[in-house]
Amino acid sequence: MSILIVDDEQDIRELIGDILKDEGYTVRLAGNSDACMAEINAEPPALMILDIWLKDSRMDGIDILKAVKRDNPDVPVVIISGHGNIEIAVAAIKQGAYDFIEKPFNIDQLMVVVSRAMETSRLRRENHELRRKDVSSAEMIGSSTAFKTLKSQLDKVTKSNGRVMLTGQPGSGKEMAARYIHTNSNRAAAPFVSVSSATIEPERMEEVLFGRETADRGVEPGLLEQAHGGVVYFDEVADMPLGTQSKILRVLTEQQFTRVGGADKVRVDLRVISSTTRDLRGEIGMGRFRQELYDRLNVVPIPVPSLADRREDIPELTAHFIDWFHRGQGLPARQLTSEAEAMLQTMQWPGNIRQLRNVIERVLILGEGAGPIEPRELPGNETKAEGEATMALGGAVATLPLREARELFEREYLLTQINRFGGNISRTANFVGMERSALHRKLKSLGVVGGSKSGARMIMADDDDLDD
Repeated sequence: MSILIVDDEQDIRELIGDILKDEGYTVRLAGNSDACMAEINAEPPALMILDIWLKDSRMDGIDILKAVKRDNPDVPVVIISGHGNIEIAVAAIKQGAYDFIEKPFNIDQLMVVVSRAMETSRLRRENHELRRKDVSSAEMIGSSTAFKTLKSQLDKVTKSNGRVMLTGQPGSGKEMAARYIHTNSNRAAAPFVSVSSATIEPERMEEVLFGRETADRGVEPGLLEQAHGGVVYFDEVADMPLGTQSKILRVLTEQQFTRVGGADKVRVDLRVISSTTRDLRGEIGMGRFRQELYDRLNVVPIPVPSLADRREDIPELTAHFIDWFHRGQGLPARQLTSEAEAMLQTMQWPGNIRQLRNVIERVLILGEGAGPIEPRELPGNETKAEGEATMALGGAVATLPLREARELFEREYLLTQINRFGGNISRTANFVGMERSALHRKLKSLGVVGGSKSGARMIMADDDDLDD
């Protein structure tokens, strides 16, 4: 990484360049604003040393500083000037300069400022790299048919810049899917910025997104500016205020915006991914979401399945979470008993993957040593003594004759197991201890008809519908 020195006095820029070369730095020189911007556009430097006054230039140092902070906000800029005063220093710092040095400068002072600024630049690069690695470590876990379908759809959009709309229940993994797209795209080294539309106060939404400019605090970049070059993820986009929606629509069209309180246009290069748990067409009909914005965001719609639609993945997800909590928090690396695994696969998961992760963390924190996880440790089973199995009969069941009650139990039990194994009759038959043909006959005798793919249950109308 190089240091770009911009000064209209050749002797000064060459002197600074020679000093920095002696210290082992790579330098580039520019004598006016056009040469400066050409150097920046060719390759952003690790640091800029910028004269505030530039003769015979279209832009002065403050103008260049504004442009750099707009388009390359991570590049530290050290301002130098022979006409310096406190007002210029304050103005430069407010516009985002790292520091201010007055000519004639002390070489030792210059080297201290350069060293600190370069360290700041290095730390920012490392932070970006760590954020990228953190995103990369967010694996997509699963092997069910529903999961494979999702991953196949995500793989098709990773290399494009098309806008993606992810839909699904809360906690089903929409942000994980968005991060997967980012990690496997050509923007993987650039930022991934998540915008939680539901948690940002409506009156602050525009400041948070677009940033602001004030006399006291200068330029404060917003989330869109921070995401420049990368991906911005609008979580729960239906919660975005109508006024903000129209401005976001303009950003998508023009790839530029104005900060709150500012006048300059800020250019951004963004890929937009959004998500929602709501029916946006219904929101449009009720006047709460703009049709034009929906059309812009919904270029590639991808549904994210609920955990109930991918119960086969629960053992794999659980093993992943146990390992993750073990490595990250030092919690015991326990395994599930087959009974606990079966119970997790048959439980209701309104909070989806997020709820499963929380359950596993709770079990590991409150768990009974380092042995296998037993069913009694799972939610709703904590008070049962070891080996105890009880069932509370509902009023309707309690009034049925034994034969009808048994048929009702068998139907519900087999539907639960079929659903647990994703409709795979062979695996279901193996688990319940029946021959495959016998299970088919049993299902027919129990009148298992109709169909529901919601994930809560899978009721098949015909034997051929049951996927082996």
